[in-house]
Amino acid sequence: MTNIPTDLLRTLVAVVDLRSFTKAAASLGVTQPAVSAQIKRLQNMLGGELFDRIGQGVNLTRQGEMVVSYARRLLSINDQIVHIGETGPRPELVIRVGTPSDFIASMLPQVLARFRERWPDVRFIVRSDYYDSLLRDLRSAEVDLYVGLSVSPPSDARHSWQEEVVWVRGADSRFDLSRPVPLVSHGERSIYHKIAVTALKAAGLEWEDVFIGPSLNSINAAVAAGLGIMPITRRRANDCAMTIWDDSLLPKLPDIYSGIYVREGGVRLAYEQLADDIAVAISAGRPGARKIIGTPDEPIAANSAA
Repeated sequence: MTNIPTDLLRTLVAVVDLRSFTKAAASLGVTQPAVSAQIKRLQNMLGGELFDRIGQGVNLTRQGEMVVSYARRLLSINDQIVHIGETGPRPELVIRVGTPSDFIASMLPQVLARFRERWPDVRFIVRSDYYDSLLRDLRSAEVDLYVGLSVSPPSDARHSWQEEVVWVRGADSRFDLSRPVPLVSHGERSIYHKIAVTALKAAGLEWEDVFIGPSLNSINAAVAAGLGIMPITRRRANDCAMTIWDDSLLPKLPDIYSGIYVREGGVRLAYEQLADDIAVAISAGRPGARKIIGTPDEPIAANSAA
C-alpha cells in the first residue's frame, strides 16, 4: 500500500466529529451503508480497528486516535492545494465565528478588519454562546471557527493557550467571608461560574448568585458597583482595569484554557489563515496569555508573561 484515498479519511473524520455514522452520511451526501463500507475499507487497508466496539457511541481505539490526528493534517493540506489551483475571482465567502462575548468586544474586530484586506469578498457572522453549544455547532459545520474557553487542555484545537484566573471585586468593596460569598456571573452555564462554585465548595464556603448578567459589560459594572465578586482571567481583568483581589482569603482558582478550533471541510484555507491571525494577535497583545501552542508543523511563538 502506497496511498490512502482522501475520501476515506474525510469520511472517518466526519464520523468522529459528528459522533454518528448516520449524521456523517447526511453531511457527505451518501448513504449510511456507504459510510460503513468506507470505514471498513480503511480499516482493512490499515490492518486494525479504528473504533472501539465496547460500549455505546463512537469511540476511537488508540490507533484510531492517531489516524484521525494525521488525517486532519493531511486533509487540511489537500484542501489548501485544491485552492491554489483555483483561477478567476474568489467567490463571496461567509465565515461564521463563534466566541464568548469578551473576545468579540476586544481583539476580534481588529483581526477581522485586517483579514478582509486580504480577502475583500469575505463577510463575517459572529455569534456568542457557551462552550458546549458552539463546539457542537462546529462539529456539525454550523460554525466555521470557534474561539473559546475550556477547563481542560483542548486536544483538537489548532491553537491553544493557558490563562490564569483571578478573583476581582469593586475598588472599595469589602466582604464578610462569614456570610455566603456573593457571586456575579453570566449564570450556571458560564465556565467562570462553574470554576468559582467548584473552588468555593472545595474550600467549604457557601455562596449565592447576587447578579447574573447577559454581557461582559453588565457583570463588570455589577462588580465595580460592589454587588459581588467574580472570577475572570488576569488578562481580561487588566484590559478592563478591574481590581484584582490577590490578597483575598478566597481559594485560588485553577487556570483555564482557550482554544481556536477550525471545522473540517468548507474553505479550509481561509479558516486556518483567520485562526492563525487570531492566535498571533493574542500572543502579541495579551500579557495574560502564558503560552500559545501551534499545530506540530506550524508553531506559534510562546509568550511567557504572567
